[in-house]
Amino acid sequence: MPDKQNIRSICMLIVPIVVLVIVAEVIDIRLFSRIATILLINLILVLGLQIFTGNSGILSFAHIGFMGVGAYTTAVLTMPAQMKSMALPDLYLVLKTVEIDPILGILAGGAGAAMVATVISYPLMRLSDAAAVITSFAVLVIMHTVMVHWSSLTNGPRTLFGIVNATDLKTSAAAAIVAVVMALWFKESRTGILLRATRDDVVASGAIGADITTLRWKAFILSALYAGIGGGLWAHFITSFSPNAFYLRETFVILGMLVIGGAATVSGAVFGTFAVTAAFEGLRSFENTINAAQILSRPVVGLTEIVLACAMIGILILKPGGIIETSEIGELAWWKNAFGKKPD
Repeated sequence: MPDKQNIRSICMLIVPIVVLVIVAEVIDIRLFSRIATILLINLILVLGLQIFTGNSGILSFAHIGFMGVGAYTTAVLTMPAQMKSMALPDLYLVLKTVEIDPILGILAGGAGAAMVATVISYPLMRLSDAAAVITSFAVLVIMHTVMVHWSSLTNGPRTLFGIVNATDLKTSAAAAIVAVVMALWFKESRTGILLRATRDDVVASGAIGADITTLRWKAFILSALYAGIGGGLWAHFITSFSPNAFYLRETFVILGMLVIGGAATVSGAVFGTFAVTAAFEGLRSFENTINAAQILSRPVVGLTEIVLACAMIGILILKPGGIIETSEIGELAWWKNAFGKKPD
């Protein structure tokens, strides 16, 4: 049964999602709705990364690879048969006539990513520290290489097109709300608590009987499920993409959102996603304005990535745990002082 602090945290984290949808509906600007939808999809991806990295203390670079698994899975399962013959001429015969509902396809993408994680990750969960980080990066490289060269299923390095446009702002908002609730539930579950115990002290947690490898494995599978669903939503929103969309640049952005907000808390993941997206769009607009005005002799390129990198460096130096370090937003002192019960 969730306590009052968890209920407060859930409500306070859902509010900005609801407000974002309402504002987008009221102003009815297509660009704003597009940015808001991408933000909510990124929020699902960041929450998935928080589930594993935040609770285990192990940085995972493989996360965006599972996003790619989800995207390609739902694309192949939901694409109309006529479009498959053009976009994927070498597709396996058994898949050429398959066409399921996009919502089912998104769920299948999440399940596919979770299945891949289940198969490949258990031996990797025995690793810690630098070895685990390097291994996760190797997994990302392997998945990217497979996506680039498995032409029958992914169209190789070329752009896969013809995917059904089925993701809108309300769909992504509903998925993001469920993702927030499930991430908080996992954090406060027995598995989540034991996993954080292994993060804080591996020896002590092992001494009380915590199965470190299995705990990490469960969190990694759930994290991959989030990534696969996020990838499916993204695929049905963008409708065309290539394997490069699931590699280093997206990995850097999602990691930046989590690190800046605070990896140890769900609130930090939500705050980081909103803050970095707002900064990114502001900087991109500023960059476009400078280039349009031709203030400099050469166009400005890469300003958003440079500022995000500098922000990550600054946060890691000044607040290594991120903006919201250890307590969820419903547990913070300012909230209790402002709305808590006053002592007699």
